Amino acid sequence: MINRLIVLGATGDLNARYLMPALAALRAAGHLADGFAPVCADRGDRTEEEFRRWVSDQLDRHAATEPAEARQAIAGSVRYRRADATDADDIAALVGGGEPVAVYLALPPAIFPGVVAALGAANLPPGSRIVLEKPFGEDLGSAVELNRLLAGIVPEQAVFRVDHFLAMTTVQNVLGSRLANRVLEPIWNSAHISEVDIVWDETLALEGRAGYYDGVGALKDMVQNHLLQVLCLVAMEPPLSLGERDLRDRKIDVLRSVRPLTDDDVVRRTRRGRYLAGRIGDRDVPAYADEEGVDPRRRTETFAEVELELESWRWSGTTFRLRSGKALGQDRKEVAVRFRPVPHLPSGFDEEAVPNVLRFGLEPESMSLALTGIGAGTRDLAPLTLAARPAPPELPAYGRLLLDVLQGNAALSIRGDEAEESWRVLAPVMSAWSRDAVPLAEYPAGSEGL
Repeated sequence: MINRLIVLGATGDLNARYLMPALAALRAAGHLADGFAPVCADRGDRTEEEFRRWVSDQLDRHAATEPAEARQAIAGSVRYRRADATDADDIAALVGGGEPVAVYLALPPAIFPGVVAALGAANLPPGSRIVLEKPFGEDLGSAVELNRLLAGIVPEQAVFRVDHFLAMTTVQNVLGSRLANRVLEPIWNSAHISEVDIVWDETLALEGRAGYYDGVGALKDMVQNHLLQVLCLVAMEPPLSLGERDLRDRKIDVLRSVRPLTDDDVVRRTRRGRYLAGRIGDRDVPAYADEEGVDPRRRTETFAEVELELESWRWSGTTFRLRSGKALGQDRKEVAVRFRPVPHLPSGFDEEAVPNVLRFGLEPESMSLALTGIGAGTRDLAPLTLAARPAPPELPAYGRLLLDVLQGNAALSIRGDEAEESWRVLAPVMSAWSRDAVPLAEYPAGSEGL
């Protein structure tokens, strides 16, 4: 297990909201040694004591449910260094020493190539690992080039392209429900399933993230990585094991089976839009184009929907719909598996059977199955819902990911060819949208979207 962690991007949103709280959770669960002291670096000008106070404030805000002892231990042990992440000499000073180190790039993806080049020049100690956040590259070409740079520094097994969706309990339950229950796997195919909706709709608007989001948009921010990863777990063939190679081999099979979208397909099967001014709950939300830091000329979408088909024996004839939107009227974050109707309903029933839908709630985590049962009368059909809520996980998603990084378990990391294949899937959409082949529609904040 690696005992040295360096976070590049010390005071960024990712470190404040997720990485420091994840370390507190790991500390509380007994996964970190007493001497574990993460090092955080950026180009700021602050003292270590100032930074530790900042960490303490962020932990009180974002990790209030963790024990005070764990929060205090992380805030008291973290160290701060001033460094330019693209400067090889600065990086060498950070990683110096014989013991291997895990370097977490909590930085804007646009500067990843420069940072990786600096890491290469800094001569990382043998056994070190590099951790990168999504999106991995900006398109297929940049992803291929970034993979090439990384391959010149560390072996593929030491590259962790993390996606915290893969560590979410309910996303893991997609696999568990499929593969550990005899009742589901025999009907997990196109003969019985008509559609699968993978949705991440949120009431949150831009929330001060224009510096990142306006250069990315909903398609790259959510669909190209998070939602495609969930699609892989929903549609993959049963792996021989949950080990790194078997799991990732089956995921890449799914991506390779996606039927390439033609220009006509993109027009018919995709939608994009951005929100106008509106009201969400008790707050007024300005139009996206009027948000601070947004350049309206970029025509960045805040809503994206893509329908895909898989060319495989199991899934030919099933539609997979991936959708994500911001500033909507209600949160809807789920995988909804819609089954086909029964082939014959005996005459005499007074109502139609409701469609059977198996839902995996992603946030909050839940599971439910919509069935048809008997209502008040002997011939009345009525909806019947079976619902369950998974037990709370020991660790938050980022805690699980960080533990995997430190322990060297890459099963939930995205392999290089998988990252490239994800860009290939959506390259036709990106190209058509850049030419305005699909109009940029508008929807009021607080509405249902498009």
